[in-house]
Amino acid sequence: MAQNPLEILAGAAVIAVATGFVIYAGQLTGASNRGNSSYPLTASFRSAEGISVGTDVRLAGVKVGSVTGMQLNSTTFRADTVFSIDDTVILPDDSAVIVSSEGLLGGSFIELLPGGSPFNLDPGAEIEDTQSAVSLINLLLKYIGGGGGG
Repeated sequence: MAQNPLEILAGAAVIAVATGFVIYAGQLTGASNRGNSSYPLTASFRSAEGISVGTDVRLAGVKVGSVTGMQLNSTTFRADTVFSIDDTVILPDDSAVIVSSEGLLGGSFIELLPGGSPFNLDPGAEIEDTQSAVSLINLLLKYIGGGGGG
């Protein structure tokens, strides 16, 4: 039984497109193994709203890591966060961490702000200078509630 060459060509094209999509999706999510190693850092936030395991960690807008763990500290009632950073990124020990958003309706990410210290953070160190997420709803309620005084 002879196969139609057009059917074989169409099937090969579908397989090639599917393979390309899987490779692209792997690169987009960072699932590809580039041989880069990373090191962990920790930070404690008053509010980590919008952040979860897998959230991007960015420096100057470039993804340099991701959140690997989060838990509530029952003593301080803060969100203790662990994230991994590419080992090619060496941060000064006076660096800061901010929970930022991509825009008014965008998602949240962790932004690193390097300091100017000549000493660097060791793997597993805690970044103490943190700024929590800003809630747009809370800001609007403060503005509406406090704007009519007189």
